[in-house]
Amino acid sequence: MFTGIIEALGEIKEISIYQSNRIFFIKCELASELKIDESVCHNGVCLTVENIENEVYRTTAIDETLKKTNASKWKEGDLINLERAVKINDRLDGHIVQGHVDGTAICIHKNNKEGSIEFTFEFDTKFAALLIEKGSICVNGVSLTAFNVSDNHFTVAIIPHTFAHTNFHSLQENDRVNLEFDILGKYVQRMLNFTSKENLVEKKI
Repeated sequence: MFTGIIEALGEIKEISIYQSNRIFFIKCELASELKIDESVCHNGVCLTVENIENEVYRTTAIDETLKKTNASKWKEGDLINLERAVKINDRLDGHIVQGHVDGTAICIHKNNKEGSIEFTFEFDTKFAALLIEKGSICVNGVSLTAFNVSDNHFTVAIIPHTFAHTNFHSLQENDRVNLEFDILGKYVQRMLNFTSKENLVEKKI
């Protein structure tokens, strides 16, 4: 489990392709603190540390991950938001994040305001019920608050510290980002769907 509070930026030094998988070699200041088999959130994607050498570690994204996230677009030199799994005794400064990306969104507008930078994203309408005004949303692994929410758009405001210490500083219009919606919202939607189905069965009986 993660919180959406980014610890460091990692740079992709090398990418290898093995069958339908992509293997990423990532350099970061956290590398010496990582352990093999540890879970690390990469732009919101939970991946496993497979090997560590000096300041570079290796991780693999399988075909399913590549299809559902923007990992297939990662290139050598790209900066990736990184977060290690939360400790039980840590403060939950962001919100509950699993590292299981639900889908992607496109940045359609970037607005540099006084004191913050606003980004507006367009996402698939099938996720509309999972996002509410002032609700939590995980964008490229960063825990943020959504506003101006519609059925397929939302906006977030990035403070200067977050802008400087995540890859939001390199995010441009038309770039694709990973989204993970609030787990609580997903459970509520699931229960409501089952309740509706049960009611429909009862009416037929």
